[in-house]
Amino acid sequence: MAEKMLQFVRLQQRQPDKRDASERRADWGEVYQAFAADAASQQASRCSQCGVPFCQVHCPLNNNIPDWLKLTAEGRLEEAYEVAAGTNTFPEICGRVCPQDRLCEGNCVIEKGFDSVTIGAVEKFITDTAWEKGWVKPPMPVRERQQSVGIIGAGPAGMAAAERLRTLGYQVTIYDRHDRAGGLMIYGIPNFKLEKDIVVRRWKQYVMGGIQFRMNTAVGKDVTLGELRQRHDAILVATGVYKARDIDNPGAGLPGVVAALDYLIASNRKGLGDDVPDFESGALNAEGKHVVVVGGGDTAMDCVRTAVRQGAASVTCLYRRDKANMPGSMREVKNAEEEGVRFEWLAAPEAFFGEGKVDGVRAQRMHLGLPDATGRQQVEPIAGAHFNLRADLVIKALGFDPEDLPAAFGEPELTVTRWGTLKIDHRTMMTALPGVFAAGDIVRGASLVVWGIRDGRDVAEQIHQFIQARGAAPAMAAE
Repeated sequence: MAEKMLQFVRLQQRQPDKRDASERRADWGEVYQAFAADAASQQASRCSQCGVPFCQVHCPLNNNIPDWLKLTAEGRLEEAYEVAAGTNTFPEICGRVCPQDRLCEGNCVIEKGFDSVTIGAVEKFITDTAWEKGWVKPPMPVRERQQSVGIIGAGPAGMAAAERLRTLGYQVTIYDRHDRAGGLMIYGIPNFKLEKDIVVRRWKQYVMGGIQFRMNTAVGKDVTLGELRQRHDAILVATGVYKARDIDNPGAGLPGVVAALDYLIASNRKGLGDDVPDFESGALNAEGKHVVVVGGGDTAMDCVRTAVRQGAASVTCLYRRDKANMPGSMREVKNAEEEGVRFEWLAAPEAFFGEGKVDGVRAQRMHLGLPDATGRQQVEPIAGAHFNLRADLVIKALGFDPEDLPAAFGEPELTVTRWGTLKIDHRTMMTALPGVFAAGDIVRGASLVVWGIRDGRDVAEQIHQFIQARGAAPAMAAE
């Protein structure tokens, strides 16, 4: 077959067509339209097939990106999907929500001036085609094993581990306190980035593959960790981190100052057709309001763009550093700017004010000073530089911390780090409790979906080795 690669010298970078901002503001559809097959093939052919693929090196999953780009360029899409799925449990989700501009695409080594390969869009095209053609199959083992694994948390790490363990033949049960599987992929990420049926179809497929789900089950309340240890040969804790970081500025307790996750969950539940009293009352609904979002990460971008779609009168993002230091994806920042979000860079909230309800934010202008021990510039206030913003709704998007799992689970022997994350042996991924493993955000802190998938796949291998090493030994009930 004739060589189809290294076409970056004649073909310009092209993303799938982006829907107009005025159209996007009016609905919850995804920003980008689907690639046509010929366009996806052409964009894949821009790959230089370099000897040291930095796109792969900087992907948490070490996806074989050059391989499936070459297969796509040659029209061998089913093979491309098999390669993509070989390292990634949810390639259709990563193609949508990964910050490719900071990971694979941001490290593409195509010569300066030619722009990177549109890796994320091609990955999305491959896997959407695979679902359409029926190439995606439930996780079916070659042979069944009697041993069982209980997984606490139906987010990316828990689901990825479940898929790997089920493929190895284990009897897998996932326990989650929510009513739908997917974790923040369902409740935290808005539809315009990840439509919910994409997550639900994976859930349904896992049920078809024999993975059992026990939804609306809170460990420590509906069932104890001790009971789960008696029930299963190994346990995985993959709860994620849901506790919102707070702000202690004056007025932070006023009605109308809300946590980002509460706001996003209410919006997503409403979109899923649930009854959401706090949305209906307006407490977690931006319609007609002047909204200020505090923070600069991807969660902040989700909040500002959700507020736009809910019909907010104005939306302002308040971030204490400059645009170059924004931790969120630059692609998301650009989308937000196109949709009418106003950014106040180098500005931090000083106080929230209002009579009985928030109606404004007093902010302090900041500047970047000398670097600290990590090399990042410190943020310092500019004396006397204050300004006010009108705000009927303030959303705190300051990140997430782990909940107190030893207290919630009633297991004081479940030790934690000084950050509150679960302490594990990083070689075996096991906690201080024998046979109890942990992975995902509850170990590494709030992070990306792709890191959750990586951790879930890694811990599945460790659980497999643990159970096999025990051989025919009785389950943990007899320990």
